[in-house]
Amino acid sequence: MSAMLRLGLFAVALALVFVASAVAGRAVGPEPEDEPAAPAHAGGGHAEMAAGHGGAHEVRGLASAQDGLRLVVADPELPRGREQRLAFRIADEHGDAVRHFDVEHTKRMHVIVARRDLSGFQHLHPTQRADGTWEAPLTLREAGSYRLFADFSRDGQPQTLATDLRVDGRADLRDLPAPAPSAASDGGYDVELAAPDAHPGEEAELRFRISKDGEPATTEEYLGAGGHLVALREGDLAFLHVHPTDDAGSDEIAFASTFPTEGRYRLFLQFQIDGRVQTVAFTQAVG
Repeated sequence: MSAMLRLGLFAVALALVFVASAVAGRAVGPEPEDEPAAPAHAGGGHAEMAAGHGGAHEVRGLASAQDGLRLVVADPELPRGREQRLAFRIADEHGDAVRHFDVEHTKRMHVIVARRDLSGFQHLHPTQRADGTWEAPLTLREAGSYRLFADFSRDGQPQTLATDLRVDGRADLRDLPAPAPSAASDGGYDVELAAPDAHPGEEAELRFRISKDGEPATTEEYLGAGGHLVALREGDLAFLHVHPTDDAGSDEIAFASTFPTEGRYRLFLQFQIDGRVQTVAFTQAVG
């Protein structure tokens, strides 16, 4: 075979390979590019609010990590009925402990602990060590799984991170109490809840009237307001944003809250009288 013939055959072969590659490339298609992100409010509705993007009525506390911060508990296994030092830190994206927090409701860190059946509520104010670790004494008297919420503000942005604590043993879980218009605090004060029918996505005023032996009881300032309210959703224990609308110095305390979804919520009200903090709980139905 002559040299010219061999070169001709080689050129034909190269052409065939090129054509085949082009056909295959069209069949497979180009490398996909990143799809544009959906608009922040695409779809709207309660699903978005439940994910924590609902503005003033957002829920928080569904994850242990968010926005580059992570809640890290030194030991999530706690003994039953014995005081233990709860230790945790808020770590940044590099794993370093965050040390600087805003003052919110007169404190730099609020810790809420509640068992998964929404019993055993505690509100703690830990102290921070030099290495950034937060510590607080904690006694969990019953077995079961508990939810720990670290509620704080950093650079003007409020955040709530959460994780589970465990107490070994057989848990005697309780059903959530039915909604009722009145309840007694742990210090014997009678509290009446006046609340309109609550609907998802609509702001509702929750007004509490406090009395003792039939006489109005005047509240003192607690955490910079007339009282403090924590709302947790039954099931996933989502932590709701609630803000007071009344100051201390009367027998009534009011809060504004927007419940993001239908269902039942447990309301934990705390107020102070004669230097002692009182705690009382209500069940709120939303539908």
